[in-house]
Amino acid sequence: MSLCLASAGALKTLALAAFTLAWTHSVEKTDWQEDWRITARGLELVQARVKGSGAGMEPPPQARLVDGWFQWQPKRAAVPQLVLGNSGAAGEWRICADGHCRTLSEIFERPIGANVTVMSACEP
Repeated sequence: MSLCLASAGALKTLALAAFTLAWTHSVEKTDWQEDWRITARGLELVQARVKGSGAGMEPPPQARLVDGWFQWQPKRAAVPQLVLGNSGAAGEWRICADGHCRTLSEIFERPIGANVTVMSACEP
């Protein structure tokens, strides 16, 4: 499987079976990460973690503190796509795989700015 990204008329394909979506909360300036798996059903959220709590980012009751991160496994069906906005207030979304993270601007090789990015499993 692969991850397809679309933003401002540009398309990118990343050969990945799984990835971590990482960002910094715009108000609390706290790191948040989600582990995703690319499946035939779409994008499946496997685990979420946040490095703290606060304005609109309280971990759920089942979250456990592990190495400074509140971690939990959301119970959600796979989604056909994720739509990522960018306020510019907290830095860019980052996609991490194999121990390396890249911003969306690095992936698209140009500034993304406030453009929306749509992520989905690529059609086989």
